[in-house]
Amino acid sequence: MSQNQTQTHGVAGLKKHDIKVSGIVFMLYCLVAAGAFGIEEMIPEAGPGMTLALLIIFPIIWAYPISNLVAEMGSVLPSEGGVYVWVKEAFGEFWGFQAGWWGTVSTYITNGVYVALVAGYVSQMIPMSEVAIHALKIGMILIFTIINLMGLKEVGMVSTILSILIVLAFALVAIVGLINWNTNPVEPFMPEDYSLIDGIGGGICICVWMYCGYECISNMAGEVKNPQVIPKGLMIAMPLVALTYVLPTLGGLASLPEGSWENWATDGGFAGESMGYATVLTANLGQVWGYIFLVIAIVSQCAIFNTYLASGSRGFFVLADDNLCPKFLVKVSKKRGVPYVGILSLAVVTLILAQSDFTTLVSAEVVFMLALYIILPLAVIKLRKDLPIEERKTKGLYVMPGGKAGLVFYAGFPIVIAIVAMFVNGTDYLCMGLIAISTGPIAYIIFKRLYGGMAKNDPVKYPLNKKTKLAFGDVIRLGVYVIIAGIFAFLGQFWLRWYEIDYGEWEPEDYDMFSDCIPQALEVLKWGGLAAIVIGLILVFIGKKVENEGNKGNS
Repeated sequence: MSQNQTQTHGVAGLKKHDIKVSGIVFMLYCLVAAGAFGIEEMIPEAGPGMTLALLIIFPIIWAYPISNLVAEMGSVLPSEGGVYVWVKEAFGEFWGFQAGWWGTVSTYITNGVYVALVAGYVSQMIPMSEVAIHALKIGMILIFTIINLMGLKEVGMVSTILSILIVLAFALVAIVGLINWNTNPVEPFMPEDYSLIDGIGGGICICVWMYCGYECISNMAGEVKNPQVIPKGLMIAMPLVALTYVLPTLGGLASLPEGSWENWATDGGFAGESMGYATVLTANLGQVWGYIFLVIAIVSQCAIFNTYLASGSRGFFVLADDNLCPKFLVKVSKKRGVPYVGILSLAVVTLILAQSDFTTLVSAEVVFMLALYIILPLAVIKLRKDLPIEERKTKGLYVMPGGKAGLVFYAGFPIVIAIVAMFVNGTDYLCMGLIAISTGPIAYIIFKRLYGGMAKNDPVKYPLNKKTKLAFGDVIRLGVYVIIAGIFAFLGQFWLRWYEIDYGEWEPEDYDMFSDCIPQALEVLKWGGLAAIVIGLILVFIGKKVENEGNKGNS
């Protein structure tokens, strides 16, 4: 790593903003949490005791390591594009593109969820026609698109205001719940007849999801005047998120009637007989608090949408700047210095997806994110060798504590947990995810050949193989990619066959997708995985031959 790589890697035309640590904290809070909504689904699935245990353990073994990984890389290489740039520096253009693709596409897919949830919450307060619901969605997207077009500082200001409202609301739930403690919140620890595997399996995927998003702040680092505020913000936001999850959940379980944990749901306290955080307030302070908390639920989804519109819109923008996406995506407004085409494109895609049922797309998105959490720690390990710790410390850069043992902890746990979560999500999620991430190499080949990639910026450092029109080594990298996907499919089917059929007593109605086709899908994973491994090995063999021929052609 060269000397100047410890400086901010920006993109021409972007306006830099003087954002304080508090602004970073609240943007992170919105990216990761914006309240504890979603945990309600864990409680009946995993049990109250297991839910609380996972919420306490995961900040230590998942959120804290990821925060440190992002803090260290954000300090050493504070770049617009974040993980994409870090992986590119560590493993080259191909793998960098995959990381950028995974992170950006996942945001494009899921942003519509937050708009749809707002429409659903508002409908519970005010009966609306289909036309009115569509108008509400358009209005929400329009408002936060305008805020994003104004600039990152405005995004941060809105995030701060919304975050304070959300934190105060959940603090009230925690206080009211703990004051009215009348039942054992960890009893039962798990639902009756559950084993430890059932309990962990029922909660791990939601818990991973609830503590995701810390890396997203790095996408905007090139627009922060002093990017060293990002590591500081990460270290404050992480415990704030954990407390927002643990204390209101503890208070809710302790104050609501015994056995009510089975009725917790995301609409708890807003509709029907379901329970939730709002129920804690309505049961102790009056029904009006249910409507107040419903407003907070709406605010929460707006806060998430606002920050993900900012983070996600920078993904394709940075790829386009490296000639790995259509060049129109790199346009920046002269007055505001924001990537307005990226923001508008994400807004349009969100509007389209928010009108439809996209359960299948969301299931595919899970694997995108888990793949990102596997490659990020590997990039950190690689870059540790390129810029020694002693040199970083002399420059006042953030370094994860614990030395080599600390690095094993911070890198190891996210990789292991991401792999476990990838498998326990289920056969349908693994199949859809493997299909979805196959779009990464395909997109890379297309964009690299169309736009030239990094070779267009620096043909000496990133030379093209004249035979393949790709970077040297890309055919081998494609082979390695296919082999890894094949190994995941082949090994995964052994676990899933036991976990879902032999041990789990598979029933067709348990699945959102594939219905009664789970056994057939497992066969596809087995034979498809073996085929992918063979194809990958062939690509590696061909790649070595092509590289030699390309070297001769370029000489």
